[in-house]
Amino acid sequence: MIWIPKTLLNGQRLSALPPGIAGDTAFRIFCTPVLSQYRASNHYQLVERARFHLRNASWARIPTPVADIQTYTFDPDTDAPRGTILVVHGWTAEASFMTAIAEPIRRAGYRVVLLDLPAHGLSGAHSTNLIDCARATAAVAAHFGPISAIVAHSFGGMISLVAAEGRMPMPCKLDISRFVLIACPNRLLQVTADFSAHWGLTLGGQQAFEHRLERVGGRALRCFAITKLLPAIGAKALVVHDRDDRDVTFEAAEEIANNVAAAELLSFQGFGHRNILFAPPVMRAIVSYLSRADRGATTAMAIGDSD
Repeated sequence: MIWIPKTLLNGQRLSALPPGIAGDTAFRIFCTPVLSQYRASNHYQLVERARFHLRNASWARIPTPVADIQTYTFDPDTDAPRGTILVVHGWTAEASFMTAIAEPIRRAGYRVVLLDLPAHGLSGAHSTNLIDCARATAAVAAHFGPISAIVAHSFGGMISLVAAEGRMPMPCKLDISRFVLIACPNRLLQVTADFSAHWGLTLGGQQAFEHRLERVGGRALRCFAITKLLPAIGAKALVVHDRDDRDVTFEAAEEIANNVAAAELLSFQGFGHRNILFAPPVMRAIVSYLSRADRGATTAMAIGDSD
């Protein structure tokens, strides 16, 4: 259980606390998904409906260094899958929220693996952080690999890229050349700034909070940016974002596309941050991107064989 000062429970913001205590409290809240300001008020009703769509998946619990991770695999209607796609949900969500996107990918001939991140869904742990989520993702990728591509939503995009980059404390770099990043923030510093503003942290409190995160991550927070991680991995990405997204502004997608040559931006309007996961044109675009990349790889192999 997370300890929260009584002053906070009585409605006061973290600005009422000394910076050190405020930073420590902010860190605890930040690492506890059930306390996130981004969690929908009807979260449990959404979960009850969404988990229905996992009934046809193969369930497996994978032990990892951070927690036992619940996974769900959807096999295609063919004995020869085109590859394996790993689907990663966002902060406060769970795998069941990604099934609408997983199904058209499965129908296109891929094996699709979803996971509940630590402290999410049916996986173990009560609290977690970016690094633990990345370590769990890397372990699942290694278990089900090779992975052809990762499709990730929101903070799941940064988690996936940190996992693939392979920098300590990740066990190794993942050989993944394609990502689909849906409604993803670009910079962790923007995430912490928004969080700090929501909880009323003073500048000193925010600095103490961010210092705690840097100790966990083993490097400065400015290093955790998709514009830095994608080039480090050497991967291509389809960046999908809605112009009406109120949780992660469209400027994040523009930053990625404008600074990473291998990133292709695809914009939508009218879906927002969550409904974009259920929009048919978005699903068609993702399947098209994955299939187009596979056709290109097949053609390249054929040319190489003919030499």
